[in-house]
Formats: sequence, C-alpha cells, structure tokens
Amino acid sequence: MTETSKTSKYAAGRRRFLTGAAAVTAGAATTIAMPNVSRAQTVTLKMQGSWPAKNVFTDMAKQYVERVEKMAGGRLKVDYLPTGAVVKAFQVQDACHKGVLDGAHSVTAYWYGKNKAASLFGTGPVFGCNASQILAWIHFGGGKELYRELVQDQLKLNIVGFFAMPMPTQPLGWFKKKVSSADDLKGLKYRTVGLATEIMQGMGLKVTQLPGGEIMPALEKGVIEAFEFNNPTADSQFGAQDVSKHYHMGSYHQAAEFFEIMFNKDRFESLPAEHQAILEHAAEAANTANYGFAMDTYSRDLQKLINENGVNVYRTDTSIMKAQLESWDKTLTRLNKDPFFKKVVESQRAWSERVAFYDLVNSADYKLAYEHYFPGKLPA
Repeated sequence: MTETSKTSKYAAGRRRFLTGAAAVTAGAATTIAMPNVSRAQTVTLKMQGSWPAKNVFTDMAKQYVERVEKMAGGRLKVDYLPTGAVVKAFQVQDACHKGVLDGAHSVTAYWYGKNKAASLFGTGPVFGCNASQILAWIHFGGGKELYRELVQDQLKLNIVGFFAMPMPTQPLGWFKKKVSSADDLKGLKYRTVGLATEIMQGMGLKVTQLPGGEIMPALEKGVIEAFEFNNPTADSQFGAQDVSKHYHMGSYHQAAEFFEIMFNKDRFESLPAEHQAILEHAAEAANTANYGFAMDTYSRDLQKLINENGVNVYRTDTSIMKAQLESWDKTLTRLNKDPFFKKVVESQRAWSERVAFYDLVNSADYKLAYEHYFPGKLPA
C-alpha cells in the first residue's frame, strides 16, 4: 500500500469516527435538552377562604396558592376567592364536603359546633407547648391521624386537610378600658370562637361566636362590647383602633392555632399523585412564608397602633391567665367524658410533657436579652 493510500484510508476512517461521534453527541444533547415534563393534565381548583378580600389571612392564603402553582409548573391552578364569594366564612367545610368548593382556607374552630374536638386542632388547651410545637404534634405526634379520624370516621365528611402557619399567641383582645383582673372581665359581651368560648364563659363573660367580618357590625349594634380576633395586623384592618384604645396581649384562650387547608376528598383523590403531593407539601412551604410574613407585618403594625393610633398596649395580667388555666381545667374535665375528645387531649398532653420540657429547659431567656439591649421598652 502506498503512503498516499494509507493516508486516504486513515482520513476516511477518521471521518467515519467523527461522524458517528457527532451523531451520538447530538442524540445525547437532544436527550439532555428534553425537559422532564409532567404529563399530568392541567386542572383548576376552586378554593374559598374564610377571610375578607383585604385581610392579612387572604395574603397568606395566596402565598399557599402561589407555591402550589409554581411547584406544578402551571399545570395545577387554584382559583382563590374571598369569603362570601360562594358561601359564608363558617360554611366552607360544608361546601367542600358537598363539592360546591374544591378547597377552602380556614380554621377548625369555625366548625367546632359539629364536634368540639375540632377546636383541639387549633385552639386547644396549653400544656406548655407553643403553636410551632403543636403543629409538630400534628406532623409527628399522631395529630394528622387523629384529624383524619375525626373528619372522616367520626363526622363522615368527604374531606382531606393539611395545616400551615403556627400562629403567634392571640391577644386577649380589645376593651373599653384597661382590665387588671379576672373580675374586670365578668359580664362583658365578648367575641371569640371555638373552645375559647367555653373558657371565657367559664370566667363569667357573655360570649358570641362571630367570623372576623362580622365583628365591627356587632360592635356597632351592641351585640358585643369587647373582642379578640387574632393579631395586630388583622385587628387594625378591621378598624379595632377606631373603637378601642386598650389592647391586651398574651392569653391562653387561643395560643396554638394554625390554618386548615381542606379539599373535597373525591376531587383530591381524582388528581394525579404528583398534584396531590404538591397540594400537601405546598402547605409546608407556605408555613415558612406565612410565619416570616407575620413576624414582619404584625410587629410593624403593633408599633403603628402604639405610635400613630394612640393605642395603649398591655401585657395581660398574670392573674387573668391563671384564671384562664383554671377555666381550662374545668372545661377539660367536662369535655373529656367524650372518648374521642379525651384521646386527642391525652395525645397532646403526652407530647407537651416531653417536648415543652425540652424547650423550656433548653431555651435561652429571650426576654432577659431584650431587656438588656432595649431597657424600659416592654409594657408592664
């Protein structure tokens, strides 16, 4: 073979190799470039909240919706509506059960009238755990299994639900004058919801359950003369500062509440598994977003109430909170006659004995640190 022939043969072989390699590379590039696109069909769910359109809780519900839609890549949409768009605030569970709504954003205290154990999943007794620790009980201490038992087995409701947002302690509320003792509360016409109604009634108040949107009309009509709702932002959005200048913070009536995000069970189970997972785990994502948003917003609006609206902010007197604990004791003794109610309470109590022990023994004294750096700022 001549040198020229060798060169030609080598060149032809090299061309074949490069051509083959290019084809393989192009094929690989095509494979890599192809996104792992979800094959789930695009669906839209109709969800209503228990909150007015202009309310911080609506903002938090929308944080959940945004996370669902982004995690689903646009293949799962949520048409979120404010209270009253389809049904009233206290009616969203019934609407989900019947399929009138696909989903709802609310709190379990709003359907406490069906079974008093409902309130244990948001406005239950305080054994030493805060809201974050009771939300941990729902996820890791058997709470979600007990919730499913209550909703599906006890009440026979066509509902599945998830929880998000460990709410900061809800203030004792708004009053016409400073209250310094449990005796100052007796006889007051007061608004709250859930088991808190029984706690406050046990202390001698005359309690009315109302959704947030009905608080101001009830004040104007004299149906109530004192109330609590939830936090400085939501309270100021209702105009509480325009009817009262006495705001008492710290209470055991609702110290561990969270949002209930519920869905019609048939509708939920008809969705692809990936969409079901997104609806469930987006609640965990919203949990972080809601809480961070709350810390920023609630703290800013509390300062606004003090500095711009002339509201007197007090730390609720310890004697009042002790009276609340005594009222809780009596309420639990009475309601624990129901076996399921007692089972949930005992589960929370066992969890709190272990978890609160760890937290209280281990936590730094944050109040001591605050007073060190900001002396004289905290109300007496």
